Amino acid sequence: MRALLIAASLLIAASPAFATGGEPPDDPTADPGACLAAAAKPDDRHTIVLCSRVIDSRETEKGERCKALLARAAAHARIGLVDRAIADYDDALRVDPKQPDALNARGELWRGKGDTRKALADFAAALKLKPDHVAARASHKALALEVERVGVQQAVAGKPSFDCRRTLKAVDKAICADPALADLDRRIDALYRRALRDSAGQPAAVRALKKAQTSFVAARDAGFGRPGYGLRAALEARLRQLSGAGGS
Repeated sequence: MRALLIAASLLIAASPAFATGGEPPDDPTADPGACLAAAAKPDDRHTIVLCSRVIDSRETEKGERCKALLARAAAHARIGLVDRAIADYDDALRVDPKQPDALNARGELWRGKGDTRKALADFAAALKLKPDHVAARASHKALALEVERVGVQQAVAGKPSFDCRRTLKAVDKAICADPALADLDRRIDALYRRALRDSAGQPAAVRALKKAQTSFVAARDAGFGRPGYGLRAALEARLRQLSGAGGS
């Protein structure tokens, strides 16, 4: 019996599961200082290796693990591993949610992936923690304006500068029936109005702009429906004229 107990004890001692509590031994090369030092150098893959050792070590303190996660996240982002970078920022923010720089960095990554909602949420969270965070404020403002602009564009896409329900002219009805022509008409109108604003205080320039626009509309109306007349070509020509020659 005594021999059996000794043999069983030897088997337990030799088993990794019992020797380490079911977990592998820590990497003795895990060094928080080396991780952070590497982060200041251009070799991002080396940074990832060193910081991964720190992150995976059970001996690493909470604060050091957070720093290593942030360093590895930045390295992942620089070499284009965006999803891994976001995952590292996620983990770092779980360790310490009050990190405006990490929120801003993750927001930029979401913005790059085209996830506007998550990007705006991260920028807003960073500003809530640090209202004077310059980068987060600039990014939040720029992205909010971009969202607004896209929303406006989507709202008017395929619609001309006039009310299709009230038009009687055949050429206008043709424009209303074709979203591409409607977009051209709206862009022409926008450029024409901008040219008028830019020429405010210059009566001669304003008169020239109005005369050119009136002539264009008259020629368009007269030509529409005639053999050889191309409405799309006429609209595109007027758009180029307004874009490059001040509308005259």
